[in-house]
Amino acid sequence: MSYHNPVLLQESVDALSIKPDGVYVDVTFGGGGHSKEILTRLGEQGKLFAFDQDPDAHLNAIEDDRFTLIPQNFRYIQRFLRFYGVRKVDGVLGDFGVSSHQFDEAERGFSTRFDAKLDMRMDQKSETSAYHIINHYEQDAIANILFQYGELRNGRAMAKTIVMAREDKKISTSFELKEVLAPYLPKAKEHKILAQIFQALRIEVNEELEVLKEFLTQMPEILTEEGRLSVISYHSLEDRLVKRFIQKGMFEGEPEKDFYGNFTVPMEKVGKLILPTPQEIKLNNRARSAKLRIAKLKK
Repeated sequence: MSYHNPVLLQESVDALSIKPDGVYVDVTFGGGGHSKEILTRLGEQGKLFAFDQDPDAHLNAIEDDRFTLIPQNFRYIQRFLRFYGVRKVDGVLGDFGVSSHQFDEAERGFSTRFDAKLDMRMDQKSETSAYHIINHYEQDAIANILFQYGELRNGRAMAKTIVMAREDKKISTSFELKEVLAPYLPKAKEHKILAQIFQALRIEVNEELEVLKEFLTQMPEILTEEGRLSVISYHSLEDRLVKRFIQKGMFEGEPEKDFYGNFTVPMEKVGKLILPTPQEIKLNNRARSAKLRIAKLKK
């Protein structure tokens, strides 16, 4: 399969401080770019497990005795690692967001560039698609998705327009949705607003934020004492969750303080936030919004 260059490749793999005989996990295998780089740094005794629920990604499986590709969502990381007899790992890498390949495959419905059926499922076995949301969700639910996940202030008006339009005819494709929402797409901002709309639907279809939360909360249990977490996010909703979990050990509220006013969190950041260089963005446009955060267990 044709996959684009992985983002922040060297930086994200460097962040793992790989030991030749260590056990590592790439939870977003995709085209296998990060996994291949990890394998170059592992010795004969090292192990690499990778997760990807997208059947397209399985065609990129690496022929290597040290490598195992698990065809599951990474929200189940702990469960499936235990199935393979692994309880602790030395590092976990996640490159979140939609792969360039998924954007480029018109029939998957991820891209605003193509007129394709409203789909957006990363797991093709899932029952919830963008089509189902647009044509069957209640107006308030659609409004909340657009507002919370797309950060669209006029999400309520958009939702009302969608519900009124679908009474006459089902909204089946990306261009039909674009036509329905044309009043909210001024030429100067059309691409940006469409991207926000599609992002909102994609997050709902794939439960992306819930998956990320479930994944992060398992990290303190599966990382070794010196283990590292290397995470690349592409939009503020994801990055906010990652940053807050590293800082507070939770996603909402404040951790409980002890008698002295201190609170204990399971992880701590390693180094500063890493952004792609202008050169990488020039070579790989997908990198423009990437943010890499690194963490380890707190001693």
